[in-house]
Amino acid sequence: MEAIRSAGNSRRAGVQPLKTPCYNPTAMTPSPRLLLTIDYESWFAISRRFDSLPTEKRFALDESYAWNAIDPILDRLKDAKTSFYLVGELVEWYPDLPQKIFDAGHEVGFHCQVHRPLNSVGEIEKDLKASTAWRKKFNVRGFRAPMINTVEGVYPLLEQNGFTYSSSLYAPTGTILRKGNIWELPVSTYPLFGKPVTFRAPRRMDLPLIIGGEFPYGSSLMSGLLPKIVFKLIEKEFKKGLSPVIFLHPYEIVSPSNWPARFSQDLQSNPILYPFTLNKSSFLNDLLRSFPISTVEAFVREAAQ
Repeated sequence: MEAIRSAGNSRRAGVQPLKTPCYNPTAMTPSPRLLLTIDYESWFAISRRFDSLPTEKRFALDESYAWNAIDPILDRLKDAKTSFYLVGELVEWYPDLPQKIFDAGHEVGFHCQVHRPLNSVGEIEKDLKASTAWRKKFNVRGFRAPMINTVEGVYPLLEQNGFTYSSSLYAPTGTILRKGNIWELPVSTYPLFGKPVTFRAPRRMDLPLIIGGEFPYGSSLMSGLLPKIVFKLIEKEFKKGLSPVIFLHPYEIVSPSNWPARFSQDLQSNPILYPFTLNKSSFLNDLLRSFPISTVEAFVREAAQ
């Protein structure tokens, strides 16, 4: 395991940085590291039952969970710098939340304003407008679409709003795309039948992706179902000089009270949500012990030089 950590200090030989915009994947020049990300949202975000409620009702449902969970998560991460993609609604509820993350040395990114399927240009524009003030304050440069599901029209909007990168597709580890002046660094998949050659949004976790032979191990769904396999894949990719992108959620690190019983109605109607309710703090500890960790923003900045 120590050999893996030391490998993070060397660069891949013979690889040149991407200098011109293109829509093709390219090799990355930064030293390999695990790009550990946290989609920071309330405990009920994985359910669609609450999407249309007034924000004050969602605030009441949260019961201060999103605020109370941040300190234990920051304590667990210690010196491992991580990208937090915040739901903007949480910043309205807890205005000091991004400051806590920023002061701990982590990246503050943007997830959405209200957690819901966000795949229309008009809805994306509305979310970007609603989050302008706090994004400017914390120099937010990274975007992740809810449920890793977006449209190609998001990229011009991100550029207009001061972003430099997105992580809103699924694609094989090591893929990086240039969409206009926005870098796209996808959540990691492991291709079983050869690497695809085109990557256009939406590229989400769905049946065509799975049938096409891509195992989306960067999703916390998979680290809930198959944590040992996910860990081995990260290890394998890392040894090849690649930098996997994976994500977790706060409720997978700090379990809400009466969990997952309070989510029982959703689990009965959609059992596939069950892996999201599992506590992955031990899995996170294994990652932190085993791999060098970096924010996505730092990785993209280094790659773009």
